Amino acid sequence: MFHFDVQDSVTKSTHAGIPWLRFLRQRLGPRVHFWPFDGWEVPPGRSAIAEVYPALWSRGFARDGRTGDQHDAFSIAAWLAMADRDGSLATFLRPYLSAPDRTVAKVEGWILGVAGTLNAVGGVTMTEGKGAGHSLH
Repeated sequence: MFHFDVQDSVTKSTHAGIPWLRFLRQRLGPRVHFWPFDGWEVPPGRSAIAEVYPALWSRGFARDGRTGDQHDAFSIAAWLAMADRDGSLATFLRPYLSAPDRTVAKVEGWILGVAGTLNAVGGVTMTEGKGAGHSLH
């Protein structure tokens, strides 16, 4: 039995999203880079698909009448544009991780914008001065 519609569950989104990711991979082939699964460096000329966590950025932008979903999408797009312009995006694409943690993250994924290392209980320890909260200032 699967419980897809429980509070704070990502199961429904995961099961809905994986077929679309497969579709994109099949259609776009080498033109798309699934970060970090295809590597930590995004080759020039490729589009990148990465997992993001809107709560890292949405409080840093005025809502301006957008719905929650619209504001999440706006916040991610605005943060990516800012991080690209100020040069910090390249740093976020290469988070500080130990070699073993990097191996795990390449299989399990990583959230773009989180700069830190995994701790012993599976959480993230933010690297001083490089955390998500510091990038908007």
